[in-house]
Amino acid sequence: MRNLRVLLSCAAAFASVGMPLQAQESGPVKIGVLTDISGQFSHESGEGAVAAVKMAVEDFGGKVLGRPLEVVVADHQNKPEVAVSTAREWYESQGVTMINNLINSGIALAVTQVAKDEDKIAIVNGSGSSRLTNDSCTPNSIHYSYDTYALANGTANELIREGKKDWYFLTADYAFGHALEADASQIVKANGGTVSGSVRYPIETSDHSAFMLQAQASPAEVVALAGSGTTFVNAVKSASEFGLAASGKTVAGLLVWATDVHALGLETAQGMILTNAFYWDRDDETRAFAKKFQERVGRPPHMGDAGDYSSTMHYLKSVEAAGTTDTTEVMAKMKETPINDFFATGGKIREDGRMVHDMYVYQVKTPEESSGEWDLLKLVTTIPGDEAFRPLSESECPLVKK
Repeated sequence: MRNLRVLLSCAAAFASVGMPLQAQESGPVKIGVLTDISGQFSHESGEGAVAAVKMAVEDFGGKVLGRPLEVVVADHQNKPEVAVSTAREWYESQGVTMINNLINSGIALAVTQVAKDEDKIAIVNGSGSSRLTNDSCTPNSIHYSYDTYALANGTANELIREGKKDWYFLTADYAFGHALEADASQIVKANGGTVSGSVRYPIETSDHSAFMLQAQASPAEVVALAGSGTTFVNAVKSASEFGLAASGKTVAGLLVWATDVHALGLETAQGMILTNAFYWDRDDETRAFAKKFQERVGRPPHMGDAGDYSSTMHYLKSVEAAGTTDTTEVMAKMKETPINDFFATGGKIREDGRMVHDMYVYQVKTPEESSGEWDLLKLVTTIPGDEAFRPLSESECPLVKK
C-alpha cells in the first residue's frame, strides 16, 4: 500500500512538471495531508487527520475562488528525509498551497522550513514542540492545536498545586520529548518544585523495564512521561506493572490523547491528570462535530483531528476573503481573523504563528464514573489562552517585535 502511494505521488509529480503557471493557477487548489499513516503515531493522526481535512473541504463546498479543492495524502513514515522530499515535491511540482497535520516534531520542524523556502503554508496540528513558534518559527507556518509549553503548563501547575513538587522525567529521545521535558522542567522549577532526574528512552523501544527501575528508585513524587504514540501507551502500562502508583508515585502523562486513554482502559489510566486542547464531550458544538466524525471514522475526534478540521476551514475562509492563494495575503488574513468554532472561541494567530486558545486540564475517569466506551475525561479547570501558551515576552522567535 505504501509503495502504491509513492508511485501515485511520483506519477502526479511528473505529470505536473512543466505545467504552465496559468494552468496551475486556474486548476484545483490542493491541500496536502502529510502524516503518519502506518507507524507508531498513526492512531493520533493518520486516517483521522485525512478524514478531518476532507470533511472541512466538503463542508466548505468543495470549491474556493471558483476552483475545485483537492486533498493529497502521503505517509512520511516518520522519516524527515521522506517528509522533506514529499513536501518539496508537492509545493514545487503539484501546486499544493498548504500542508496540514505534520505529526512528529522532527518532521514538523523540517517541513515548516521547506514551507518557508518555497513560500507556501504549513499548519501543524499533530506535533507539539514549542520550538515551532519559538526559535524555529517561520512566517509561513502556524502551530494550531497544542504545544509542549501549554501541555506542561497545565499539568505541572495542577500537580504542584496539589503539593507534588519533586519530579522525575521518563522522556522519549526525540525532538518532541526533549521539548516537553524542557518546558515542564522550567515550569516545575518556576513554581518552587525540583527535578530529581531524568532518563531518555528510544522512541522505538517496546521494553521500558530498565527505565522504570530507575524511575522507581527515584525519590520523586511525580514520574512524568514525556513522550507520545504507542511507546507512551506501553510506558504507562509498564508503570502500572511496576506498581509506581501503588508505591505512592503519581504517573503524569504530559501528552495524552483520548485514543491513548481508550487504548489503556480506565482501569489502568484512571486518575491521570492531563492537559488537552479539545474533548469531544465538552459542549453541544463539540458533540455535534464528534457525531459526524465518528460516523466517518468509527471513533470520536481528538484534539489533532479537531485542529486539522478547524485550521483547514480557517485557511479556506482566509483564501476566500483574500481572493487569492498568495501565501503572504492568506497568512495576513488568517492572522487578522479571529477563530470562532467548535474548536476555539476567540482564537487568534500571533505573529510567531502560535494559535492562542483556551486549554483544558482533565482527569481520567474511573470505570465507575464512565457511562460509555468513550466517556473518558472530566474537566478539572480551564486555562485561558493568554495564560496557557508561552508569553511573547519570553519568545526567541525573530518575528516577534521586542
